[in-house]
Amino acid sequence: DLAIAEPQFHFDSDSWAVPSTEAEYDRGLKALNNYLRRLADPAEPTAQFYARADNLRQWLQDVETRLGSLSQRLSASVGRQRLNTDLAGDSAAKQSTPSGEDQMVKTPWNKIDDVFYEARGSSWALLHLLKAIEIDFKDILEKKNAMVSLRQIIRELEGTQEPLWAPVIMNGSGFGMFANHSLVMASYISRANAAILDLRELLSQG
Repeated sequence: DLAIAEPQFHFDSDSWAVPSTEAEYDRGLKALNNYLRRLADPAEPTAQFYARADNLRQWLQDVETRLGSLSQRLSASVGRQRLNTDLAGDSAAKQSTPSGEDQMVKTPWNKIDDVFYEARGSSWALLHLLKAIEIDFKDILEKKNAMVSLRQIIRELEGTQEPLWAPVIMNGSGFGMFANHSLVMASYISRANAAILDLRELLSQG
């Protein structure tokens, strides 16, 4: 069921013809609900959920990567020169075609709100997953003395869901007169990401 469900939730969200995005998501939901039904049945041993520290640590690593990507995309709302670090760390590394040392990284003006609401929605979903982890992994988190660290991540992500009082997503410069909602969102997500790194280190300890 999970092998069926996961790829369905990665389906192209812009597909409106055959197959439609909604139909693919619906197929994934049916498979996920079937897994949850079997998981709650004591007489069904084939559906299991393993609350283990190494499983949680691996999942948090994936979350850390996603949040890092969101934070960088949000920060690109103001645009900045970025040194090309694609080949850093390997003296023998090569790339197919040459590129400049400096790159301008800037989100197009018509995509600013898309990135903002993607980050807000992703944070909302992650917030609920972490609240579930607080229950499902309670014994492990208490054993590792990591419950407070998890709650700090939740608190940072709750900041991403504060009401937005502006009629549009503002995109002022970093230290300008007007707000930049993307940078505010990036700040919350970056702090949550740093707390996730601390939590992973706690979970790796004996």
